[in-house]
Amino acid sequence: MDLDANGLPDSEIHKLEEQHRHYSEQLEALLQKPYPSEQEQLEEVRLKKLKLYVKDQLVARRSSHHQGAYVA
Repeated sequence: MDLDANGLPDSEIHKLEEQHRHYSEQLEALLQKPYPSEQEQLEEVRLKKLKLYVKDQLVARRSSHHQGAYVA
């Protein structure tokens, strides 16, 4: 199994990074609209929350791995 610099499986990190990138692209497309509909505004909020959730997952996994590496 390939590991990244933090010792986490590459596929796991890449999956989370790809999700984050996908949400960013969708959000950027919505933000380009000068007058978003109510539904589009709700979608914007949903995408922001999903994007933040994925980022938090990345940070938490990297953080827990670092803490585990120093505990002996």
